[in-house]
Amino acid sequence: MAEKISGQDLKARKDEFVIIDVREADEIENGKIDGSINMPLGLTIRNAKKKQIEDMRGKKICTYCGTGYRGNIAADELNKEGFDAVTLDGGFASWTQS
Repeated sequence: MAEKISGQDLKARKDEFVIIDVREADEIENGKIDGSINMPLGLTIRNAKKKQIEDMRGKKICTYCGTGYRGNIAADELNKEGFDAVTLDGGFASWTQS
């Protein structure tokens, strides 16, 4: 399991992270975290394994989805590939409530 960060903590430290939204494109119609990069879960995993996001290596990454499940998977997979990733606890829902 990846380390989690609360919505409140992420808001306070947002500038420290590259934020990746792992939801599908149609899911972001109802909003997203400003400045986040949309990279659906499968693509995030493929990009990490194929070394196509090496520019993010060495940076703190925060992943998120709608409720936290896919964001956690993404952060786990990124960490396995040597990235420094955490996930937004509770996903986008927690961001909008904090």
